[in-house]
Amino acid sequence: MPFYHRLGRIPHKRHTQFRSASGDLYHEELMGIHGFAGIQSLLYHLRPPTAVADVSVVRSTALEYEEPGPLKHRLLNTLDCPAGGNAIDGRLPLMGNSDCLISVVRPTEPMPYWYRFAHGDELHFVHEGTGVLDSQFGLLAYRPGDYLVIPTGVIWRILPDDGPQRMLVTEANGHIVPPKRYLNNYGQFLEHSPYCERDIRPPEQLEPRDEAGEFEVRVNARGVISAYRYAHHPLDVVGWDGHLWPYAFNIEDFEPITGRIHQPPPVHQTFDGPGFVVCSFVPRLFDYHPDGIPAPYNHSNVDSDEVLYYVEGNFMSRKGIDRAALTIHPNGIPHGPHPGTYEGSIGKEATDELAVMVDTFRPLRLTKAAATFENPDYFQSWQV
Repeated sequence: MPFYHRLGRIPHKRHTQFRSASGDLYHEELMGIHGFAGIQSLLYHLRPPTAVADVSVVRSTALEYEEPGPLKHRLLNTLDCPAGGNAIDGRLPLMGNSDCLISVVRPTEPMPYWYRFAHGDELHFVHEGTGVLDSQFGLLAYRPGDYLVIPTGVIWRILPDDGPQRMLVTEANGHIVPPKRYLNNYGQFLEHSPYCERDIRPPEQLEPRDEAGEFEVRVNARGVISAYRYAHHPLDVVGWDGHLWPYAFNIEDFEPITGRIHQPPPVHQTFDGPGFVVCSFVPRLFDYHPDGIPAPYNHSNVDSDEVLYYVEGNFMSRKGIDRAALTIHPNGIPHGPHPGTYEGSIGKEATDELAVMVDTFRPLRLTKAAATFENPDYFQSWQV
């Protein structure tokens, strides 16, 4: 998943001669996952995508993590984190493990180069701002509330429009896909899934670029970012088709699953990643059992760390939480609604909260940079 799509010009048969009007042969590229057994796409270039003129190391991707301390709940207030740079150089890594890395970024500039993450997919949640995701698959406009799913190997850059930009970024060491329980045996979304193919937006416009010069693609792989320089434009694709391509899905198109009594977090799941899940908490009606308690019950995260990114609205079970804040509730200790919110939720009919949750199944470590945004008293906020 996603589904089959095509854009631009392609030949009738795979792996056959496909020529321009002047008779030049286009260069076919297969991009796929899981060897040759997973989803894939075929792209047709004006020039070989392998023609690299030069390569060099830009920087290491090693991070400084904080020293181990007592196990406790954490709160990071990133609303006022500094804006600046582009969507890669401006990233502020906050926490990670061997499966994923979670960052925030507030870009103010377009990326002057293209970028490729070689070890997995990326998920960008657009909190603020509009702009364009530019890749060899074409142009894809983004807006607030969009999840941008960028498969590994895609060459891309983000071109923000004027105005504030804010994104939550999850880099996966593997692939980010819809939960299997939402799909039938043929890969089609089932009737009970909270979103479907109609909600997924593929690239909208393909503009093959036939330009000579010096063009840079930065590749994040094996602990370093390398700069690959080409004498021709890397986005010279005249057409492509297949199942592997970047796409957008807006959180407003996630249809909440509700019930007579409080529904557990898995009903909010939106994506499945290697060692983590991503959930969307959207405005929804509360439980309709006459004795229902809308606020979530206390629960222990026995197998997972829970990271909740607060987007907009009134967060029914939390006090003192601002937009763009992240709470981290680690495995091993219980957490739940703040005092007064459990009983206070009785009788309420709906919530207007909007949040993104990332649950990881390996412990997360916070970076030293993340500690500068921490509210050190948050773990005591359950006291009456």
